Amino acid sequence: MTRAVDRPLPDITRSNELHRRAVGLMPPTTQVLAKGPTQYVDGVAPKYAARGRGAHVWDVDGNPFLDYSMGVGPVLLGYAHPEVDAAIRAQLEDGITFSLMHPLEVEVSELLAEVIPAAESVRFGKTGADATAAAIRTARAHTARDRVIACGYHGWHDWYIGTLPRDAGVPKVVSDLISTFPYNDAGALETAMDGDVAAVILEPMTFQHPQPGFLQDVVDIAHSHGALAVFDEIWTGFRWAVGGAQELYGVTPDLATVSKGMGNGMPISALVGRRDVMEVLETDAFFFSTFGGEALSLAATAKTIEIIRRDAVPDHLVSLGSALQTGYDECASRHGLADVTRCVGHPARTMVEFSAEAADPLLQKSLVQQDLIRSGILWQGFHTLSAAHTEADVERTLEAYDGALGTLADALSAGDLESRILGTPVQPVFRRTGDFDTKPGRVR
Repeated sequence: MTRAVDRPLPDITRSNELHRRAVGLMPPTTQVLAKGPTQYVDGVAPKYAARGRGAHVWDVDGNPFLDYSMGVGPVLLGYAHPEVDAAIRAQLEDGITFSLMHPLEVEVSELLAEVIPAAESVRFGKTGADATAAAIRTARAHTARDRVIACGYHGWHDWYIGTLPRDAGVPKVVSDLISTFPYNDAGALETAMDGDVAAVILEPMTFQHPQPGFLQDVVDIAHSHGALAVFDEIWTGFRWAVGGAQELYGVTPDLATVSKGMGNGMPISALVGRRDVMEVLETDAFFFSTFGGEALSLAATAKTIEIIRRDAVPDHLVSLGSALQTGYDECASRHGLADVTRCVGHPARTMVEFSAEAADPLLQKSLVQQDLIRSGILWQGFHTLSAAHTEADVERTLEAYDGALGTLADALSAGDLESRILGTPVQPVFRRTGDFDTKPGRVR
């Protein structure tokens, strides 16, 4: 097999021209930071996709790629899934948004109540940020308290984003109501708690596995202080299990949010939870949206969940993801990089880590990504698998990794890592990984 480094980089002329037109017109040129040029080697990777099918996308210059982002998560079954697309088209014949409620609002709510342990009541939104913001408002209304303690990433709204460096425009009086704690540290959460806390919200898992009892400890600590426990299952819902991480780990929160994966790419989210908690939405708290009952997304969700259950999609993701995870680590060992890089996380969504002791992790990631781009693989350091990925895709990916990690090993040995990157390296991810504020009001 020809090494990727010997293959030409894809022609991205049209991608670059589109981006030139977007600069200044659409600050910062992308609607989602994870899709933007800072998360790829700028000048090497494509910037705009034109179409997708299965686990593959084609950029606007016609280059095909095996995709490991899948729309940054929502495309759980694969692009252009025929059954989901047929359900959307069938509903389109009848209409999209109406002047009255639509039966699908009831039917999909019943479906969510059937598969998600916490879902005694359901409300729909369009984005994950919609749902998490609604969860916090609901918790505050139910408890008559204001403070929130968070662990993970929970969207762009004021109530949360004040915990991160990019917080301009968020009033200090709002950001002072939110504090944070590190994952798998129940002691830090206990320290942060007091009688003013309305909710503890966390992603039940990102890439670090929960220690035994940690998730139940979060729920118990919240309850012991009269607060609610909220699981942000935007990523884990329908992937870790049909009912999400709460089903897999056997821990039921008071409220939960789901979005990515439930509509196979259609814009939809949901807040679900205890009926006695969510009844504040009847008359006291406000969470309404013109497009909350939009029927195309609901039709897609009904069909997507049907397929996830029928085809045991979470099991498929675990099978492929485990092979990919094991294969990557074995490849790293073959190239003498066992202490430099490894693949971590739940098999349904893993991440490749690089050691800072070897070199700048972002430079290592950039060089590997550059080699994978040459091999026709679209990769941001993550493996967000879909039902459309196959064993052959995993084999192809591991072959590409063999070449890419060989290139990385050569660069580290020669000490010329940065000079081998042919564009602007990948930039830092916008996410809190340290400097946690366990009490509000600290200078951030």
